[in-house]
Amino acid sequence: MVDAPGDFTVRTGSSRVAEETPKDEPGNGSRIGLALAGGGPQGAVYEIGALRALDEVLEGVDFNKLHVYVGVSAGSFISSTLANQIDTAQLCRAIVSHEPGEHPFVPETFLTPSGMEWARRGASVPGLFFAALIDYLRHPLDTSLGGSLTRLGQALPVGVFESQPINDYLREVFSKEGRTDDFRELAARLFVVATDLDSGEAVRFGMPGFDHVPISKAVQASAALPGLYPPVIIDDRFYVDGVLRKTLHASIALDEGADLLFCINPIVPVDTKRAVERGVMRRGKLVDRGLPSVLSQTFRTLINSRLEVGMRAYERRYAGRDWILFQPRRDDYRMFFTNVFSFNQRVTICEHAYRQTRRDLRERYDELAPIFERHGLTVKRDILFETDRELWLHAGLKPRSEGLDLTRKLRRLNNSNGALDSTRRLSETLDRLERRIDRLAGPA
Repeated sequence: MVDAPGDFTVRTGSSRVAEETPKDEPGNGSRIGLALAGGGPQGAVYEIGALRALDEVLEGVDFNKLHVYVGVSAGSFISSTLANQIDTAQLCRAIVSHEPGEHPFVPETFLTPSGMEWARRGASVPGLFFAALIDYLRHPLDTSLGGSLTRLGQALPVGVFESQPINDYLREVFSKEGRTDDFRELAARLFVVATDLDSGEAVRFGMPGFDHVPISKAVQASAALPGLYPPVIIDDRFYVDGVLRKTLHASIALDEGADLLFCINPIVPVDTKRAVERGVMRRGKLVDRGLPSVLSQTFRTLINSRLEVGMRAYERRYAGRDWILFQPRRDDYRMFFTNVFSFNQRVTICEHAYRQTRRDLRERYDELAPIFERHGLTVKRDILFETDRELWLHAGLKPRSEGLDLTRKLRRLNNSNGALDSTRRLSETLDRLERRIDRLAGPA
């Protein structure tokens, strides 16, 4: 086993897989898989940038023709598009532009306010209030008025945003020629993981018994993080985000016979002590930033520690397999302090993930190259060590036009695609507020 610090961890089994094991993938016959975790819109964009970096430098692997794909939450969104022959360059372009013939990728896909849910819950307030009051008057000695009024909690919306646009978007994307919204018609194995809310059990959409569910519906369920999106009803069951059970569910791909598994997890806790030492923050106290940062750090810590425990167990269970985990460093403050719902920063996040993944591949080249070679993959050194390589240029977009750098041009393009609706204005307001808080409470 090799534990590599930084943006990724490499863990390998202690023995080789028997040669008689059936194989069905290119290269030397190794079966290659991909497991993607969640992380909201920001996590999906990070995964696109990291995948694009891997796709450019690795020869012998086609990320649209892998043996198995596993996706959780936002990761299911990306894995389902890859399994449907949408390549990494197309995913990069979809972040910043509207391609002819493609359904436009817009903020509203993830950030449509759940107006009907708020209205329905709000309409229930009078009835709940009077029921609570009657209960108190009937049993004044058994409970306090405040205790009776706790039933008003039933009026709180179960989701801030509507998840149906995610379903609609993917259904439209998968309706194009050569694609499918049916797990059973895919050339590769695709598993989308969600959690059954009432049983607490993980469900693998795509496996027999659950492969009749449309891929778009399964992704909608897998991305339904409680509090942000309402549970999704499928066959009279309520489903929520698959991350409630595990971070990556990488074991699914290994159980399906993957010999080499690429794993990407955008969610890691931040180390503010290093931030202070490097002069990025004046005070290493997340509490200064209020409840959102405290909750974010708590969630990230739980997710990351669970991932580490799970992967340590793989060493005994999957001897002879190789899995490589890519994730941000704990001192990657850009990923932690960026507004997870800010689509205005998606260009920056994608570029950041692309550069960081390339940097880490260079730094760990001596350790990773033999692992790749073992599975019939080679690293294109000329591309990996190319200085100042342009992500957008090699994804099919021009790097410069009319004296403007590409990032500025893309941001201008995104801001000009129609009138800003309330969701986009809210995102921009949050960005401005975040920058003002940064100036008042911390970062240099």
